Amino acid sequence: MDRLFRTRSRRFAPLAALAAASLLLAAGCSSSSGGKKAEETGAAGTTGRANTPRMTVALVTHQAPGDTFWDIVRKGAEAAAAKDNIRLVYAHDPNAGDQANLVQNAIDQKVDGIAVTLAKPDAMKDVVAKATSAGIPVVGLNSGLSDWKKLGLMEFFGQDETVAGEALGKKLNAEGAKKVVCVIQEQGNIGLTQRCDGVKKTFGGTTENLYVNGTDMPSVKSTVTAKLKQDPAIDYVVALGAPYALTSVQSVGDAGSKAKIATFDLNKELTGAISKGTIQFAVDQQPYLQGYLAIDSLWLCKNNGNYSGGGEQPVLTGPAFVDKSNVATVAAFAAKGTR
Repeated sequence: MDRLFRTRSRRFAPLAALAAASLLLAAGCSSSSGGKKAEETGAAGTTGRANTPRMTVALVTHQAPGDTFWDIVRKGAEAAAAKDNIRLVYAHDPNAGDQANLVQNAIDQKVDGIAVTLAKPDAMKDVVAKATSAGIPVVGLNSGLSDWKKLGLMEFFGQDETVAGEALGKKLNAEGAKKVVCVIQEQGNIGLTQRCDGVKKTFGGTTENLYVNGTDMPSVKSTVTAKLKQDPAIDYVVALGAPYALTSVQSVGDAGSKAKIATFDLNKELTGAISKGTIQFAVDQQPYLQGYLAIDSLWLCKNNGNYSGGGEQPVLTGPAFVDKSNVATVAAFAAKGTR
């Protein structure tokens, strides 16, 4: 068994024990609706193996156009929906106000549960409260580790972005890096900011944040290229998503820079880049697992009164590093679009 999975087993053993001891807290698990028709903004789940009554669940994220990370989250959610006899409705918008409106749409459609990301928690506070008041259980995933309990969500599935950033900063020290630019593709996204802040906390060299427009990849490329030309002392570019890391590879070439690239998150193309050495390593938070666990948790709560983490602690899905030493194992799953 490769180093990645040995490390992960040690890291998540306490979480497995915690999940096994989850309390049966039946209150708040059931919607008052009964799963009436919801707006079709994504592929519905197919008939699953569960013989429990059909549920309708909305997954509402802050996905931006072109960000392949969310394709993996959605595949995990769809797998859980198929198993659990859930009709899954997927909606997304990177604008926080519009994302809140999508949650309101789900409330209006009287879904049986909502899974939501909290990239900008202040914008989601009121609509999450409305869902709870309507008797609709709400769980969080991916973004919002610091805020899910304050907003009254039942459970949360994701990684601690600050801890992930700190781990990456330490790895940069081991790589001998001296000057890093951390590329943030969405200003105001608390999780992205926490990643760069975590890097800065543990990295012994100089760190600078660079804001780019993540919805305009040519602009991302030109902005990173200009920064590398302006400051040839930069020896590492830290991207916060696979598409931006792959674009940064082009920027390094265009700038004639010797900078290396590290990133958060994976996709099929990125594992290939790690294998070739054009990207050094990635921090994996297992987005498939986030989507799967979030949807499955709503089924478990409704049908067996289970709360992962006892409703008190988040369930962590990362971080772990993927580099040349273990990328072959991960790439086999990434080729299927699940890592």
